[in-house]
Amino acid sequence: MYRKMLSIRKFEKTASTFFAEGKIPGFVHLYIGEEAIAVGACANLRDDDYITSTHRGHGHIVAKGGNLKYMMAELFGKETGYCKGKGGSMHIADAELGILGANGIVGAGHLIATGAAWSAHYRGSDQVSVCFFGDASTNQSTFHEAMNLASLWKLPVIFICENNLYGISVSQARHQTIKDIAKRAEGYCMPSLTADGNDVVTVYEHVQEAVQRARDGEGPTLLEFKTYRQHGHFEGDPGAYRPKEEVEAWLLKDPIPRFEDYLMEHKLMTADELKQIEDEVDGEIQEALDFAFASDYPALESSVQGIYSDIVEEARSR
Repeated sequence: MYRKMLSIRKFEKTASTFFAEGKIPGFVHLYIGEEAIAVGACANLRDDDYITSTHRGHGHIVAKGGNLKYMMAELFGKETGYCKGKGGSMHIADAELGILGANGIVGAGHLIATGAAWSAHYRGSDQVSVCFFGDASTNQSTFHEAMNLASLWKLPVIFICENNLYGISVSQARHQTIKDIAKRAEGYCMPSLTADGNDVVTVYEHVQEAVQRARDGEGPTLLEFKTYRQHGHFEGDPGAYRPKEEVEAWLLKDPIPRFEDYLMEHKLMTADELKQIEDEVDGEIQEALDFAFASDYPALESSVQGIYSDIVEEARSR
């Protein structure tokens, strides 16, 4: 889990640097500060389990086992990227790892994850589906539709709210009267809780319980993890709407130093071992960068390829 958290942090810092230099096209939304949630959750999942992501999705993909080289190439718009350079930062997917991607529509992941859970239920599989989403997306009708259906049919889906306290530049207090989003589960007779999203061990334990419930056919769970994004909503957003004192207070709760302290206090790892992992991760990030730089941009004719599924393409050719 420490390696995964560090991989996310260093991947995101690299993306921030090259985006600022104008070498990464489109928008970039970073996961820095929220690493404990994706890692703690995905540590409980198998490769064949499903996840849906958000605009801030790099962390989910790394935590689920995504290939750093393909991810980096996708950010740079290269043909060797996960989506051949067409998805960019916000739309990376890997069906083989159950990563169903993000979506340009806020809240779309709620229904996609519920659909994936219904598929597992219909097939008699013990696969589970995890839906990552932000606090503001719970104001969308998709959230309530998904919660209602998942509860009604006892689907194996875990709804994970990454509550970073802001919907773009609007604080939660200004777009919701409810303080703890987990309480919204009461309307759907669904178990739920609110917990510290910057403590990876806490996240792991709560998601472990929810995943087991889902695999045992006991239905969905809503988990709300309070956290904080250390950068603006997107790269280039100065975040002037956030009080300086608030930012400084949350920086003291950074999930990576907290986990380092935990590992050393419990004598699970030494400072030298932590440094060795950091050096290895640095090497992996550099390899991913080298791969992206060495890759070609997509050919013009590829812009119309891969748009339809094979089934549709076969139908069009007949």
